[in-house]
Amino acid sequence: MAHEVRGVVALAKGQPVSLETIIVPDPGPGEALVKIQACGVCHTDLHYREGGISDDFPFFLGHEAAGVVEAVGEGVTDVAPGDFVVLNWRAVCGACRACLRGRPQYCFATHNAKQKMTLADGTVLSPALGIGAFAEKTLVAAGQCTKVDPAASPAAVGLLGCGVMAGLGAAMNTGGVTRGDSVAVIGCGGVGDAAIAGADLAGATTIIAVDVDDRKLEWARRFGATHTVNSRETDPVEAIRDLTGGFGADVVIDAVGRPETYRQAFYARDLAGTVVLVGVPTPEMTLELPLLDVFGRGGALKSSWYGDCLPSRDFPMLVSLYRQGRLDLDAFVSETIALDEVEAAFDKMHRGEVLRSVVVL
Repeated sequence: MAHEVRGVVALAKGQPVSLETIIVPDPGPGEALVKIQACGVCHTDLHYREGGISDDFPFFLGHEAAGVVEAVGEGVTDVAPGDFVVLNWRAVCGACRACLRGRPQYCFATHNAKQKMTLADGTVLSPALGIGAFAEKTLVAAGQCTKVDPAASPAAVGLLGCGVMAGLGAAMNTGGVTRGDSVAVIGCGGVGDAAIAGADLAGATTIIAVDVDDRKLEWARRFGATHTVNSRETDPVEAIRDLTGGFGADVVIDAVGRPETYRQAFYARDLAGTVVLVGVPTPEMTLELPLLDVFGRGGALKSSWYGDCLPSRDFPMLVSLYRQGRLDLDAFVSETIALDEVEAAFDKMHRGEVLRSVVVL
């Protein structure tokens, strides 16, 4: 049996998205059918629409989602119909060299549903990050579903599916922020603010937010920033050093992903400090640093892919912190919208008016 649902699709490069009829198959072996309750509008969806990820149009957009499992295929044991789940785009294989070494968060063979979702005329869709959740239902690999506390708000916890987890994990997992650390975060959008929240949770005592927009810097304070720096007006490297006794921060997180912000992060860290790149660069970008400085400053230069998270480990823990009032995921939800308002949400994102617009079904 197939399910006919409404979903948001990018039919062609650079064109506005449209609401289309989508055919979703029943789950096969290892798959799950999920009734979507909420899905965040992420920059990655916009990158798909603009052709910045691949040219496999049409794309079925949406991936920061939470919902309820409606049906599962043969062999699925980790989730069952009725389970409230957060979706993730990295279902680990359990058999690659990373998984076998006990590091499944680095799995090199993540997978998605094998069956294809299509438009009503049979055109095969490319689901964004292997999910496609701007719709009433979607089909995913069962490993992309992580069961969490059903009392949590779908609009809030669904954001762990991408951007918020990327930021939290950049601080807590990749950066290894711990009690008493000083942390600087360059770029205070959704990912950067999540990194600030993660640093706060981990016990950092100095958290410096850097951005060019005073409005975003005010948002950053809400998530735990102790100091703010407008880098249009002040040299951020000097400001971070001034705020850390002249030394630089223990951990500097680049949530922008441009050569100029990475250089700022590199020189704003303390000797033997850590730089974490979580902002996503574009293919043409290159970076040049004096090799002697790389050697002489020591420490670590790290990239954080999806916050180095393991959903089965991290999602339930973070949802528990949210339910305890220790992690304000609700603060990331700037507005809730309907499926036919995704294109307008992209415009608000461009203008920097929202942290996250969230589609609620």
